[in-house]
Amino acid sequence: MNALAGTSRNFRLASRLLGLDSKLEKSLLIPFREIKVECTIPKDDGTLVSYVGFRIQHDNARGPMKGGIRYHPEVDPDEVNALAQLMTWKTAVADIPYGGAKGGIGCSPRDLSKSELERLTRVFTQKIHDLIGIHTDVPAPDMGTNAQTMAWILDEYSKFHGHSPAVVTGKPIDLGGSLGREAATGRGVVYATEALLAEYWKAVKGLTFIIQGFGNVGSWVARLIHERGGKVIAVSDVTGAVKNQNGIDIPQLLKHKETTGSLTGFSGGDSLDPSELLVHECDVLVPCALGGVLNRENAAHVKAKFIIEAANHPTDPEADEILSKKGVIILPDIYANAGGVTVSYFEWVQNIQGFMWDEDKVNKELKRYMTQAFHNIKTMCQTHHCNLRMGAFTLGVNRVARATLLRGWEA
Repeated sequence: MNALAGTSRNFRLASRLLGLDSKLEKSLLIPFREIKVECTIPKDDGTLVSYVGFRIQHDNARGPMKGGIRYHPEVDPDEVNALAQLMTWKTAVADIPYGGAKGGIGCSPRDLSKSELERLTRVFTQKIHDLIGIHTDVPAPDMGTNAQTMAWILDEYSKFHGHSPAVVTGKPIDLGGSLGREAATGRGVVYATEALLAEYWKAVKGLTFIIQGFGNVGSWVARLIHERGGKVIAVSDVTGAVKNQNGIDIPQLLKHKETTGSLTGFSGGDSLDPSELLVHECDVLVPCALGGVLNRENAAHVKAKFIIEAANHPTDPEADEILSKKGVIILPDIYANAGGVTVSYFEWVQNIQGFMWDEDKVNKELKRYMTQAFHNIKTMCQTHHCNLRMGAFTLGVNRVARATLLRGWEA
C-alpha cells in the first residue's frame, strides 16, 4: 500500500472515530493548492536543461503551511501529496501553529554540480516566491537538500521581499538557523521514547535497543540513548549492520563511520545480515530509515516489545495489525519524529522575534512539547478506546477540523 493510501486510510479511520461530517472530511483531504513549475537552467557546459518543480500546500487552517523540499529523481506527486497531508496532522499533534506542505524538484542532486544546484534552486524560488512566505508557507530541507539549499532560497526570496530569515527553516546558524536543529529529530525521538516508557514504569537505562538507519536521525538517537545508559545492541545502514549483545560503543562507532564512511569492519562488534536486524531480540526497535520496512513478511517475527517510528510510515497497515495482535506497542511516526518540525517552529519564532535562544532553551522547550503531546495522545486513546496511532491521528485531525469549523469553512 503506498504512502497516500496509508495516510488517507488512517485519516478516514480517525474521522469515523471523531464522527466528522462527511463533507468536512472530504474538504480536509483536498489540498489547498498544488503548484507545478518548469525550471530551466544552463548547465556548466552551456546546454539548457529543464526540470519540473512543485509544491503541494495541503491546509492552512491552523497557520502557515510547513514542509520539506526534496531533490530526488522520483519525486512522485502522490507521495508528495501524502507527505503534505501528513505534515498537516503532525503539526497539529505537536500543537504548533502550522499546516502541512511538501515539495520538490525531480532531479538527481548527485549528477549536478554545486553551481548547477544553486541555479536550479534560485530559478525554483523565482517561480514560487509569491506563493511562499513567512506567514504563508515556510519550506525546510528534506531528501537531497540541506542548509545550503535553504540559504539560496532565503537569498533569492529576499531579493523580492527584503531580508526575510523566517521564510525557510533548517538554515545555517550564521543566517539565523537555530541551535539544536541538527539533533532535533533524533532528540525528539528520544524524548518521545522516554514519555512512552514512563507509562510502563520503565526508563531508557538498562533496556536493549536496535536502530535501523544511521544517518542524521539514527546516529543522534543512538548517541543519546547511549548517553542515557541504554544498550544499543545492533545498528544498520545502507553499508551493512553491526551487533554486540553487550552494547555497542556508540562514540567509537561514530568515529569509525566518519573515518571509513561505512559501518562494516567495526572492531567493536560482529557483522549481521541487515535483513535479520528487524527481527533480532531486543526491547525497543527504532526504524530510522525508509518507509515500509515492517511488512506482512517480517512482522510476525519481530521480537521487540516497543517500536518507535522515527522514519515516515515504516510500518505498513498489514504489519500494523499483525504487531497489534502480538501486543507490540507502536509509537507512531506522526508523533515520534515531530521533533524536527517542532525545532523548525522554534527557529521561525526566533527569526520573527529577532532574538535567538541558547541550545539549552531549545532542548528544554522541545522536551516540554514532546511530553505534552504524548499526554494529549494518551487522553485521546482513553476517550476513543484506540491504539497510539489512532490516538495521534484523532488528536491531529480533531484540531484541524475544529480550526476549520471555527473559521467558517462553508462561508
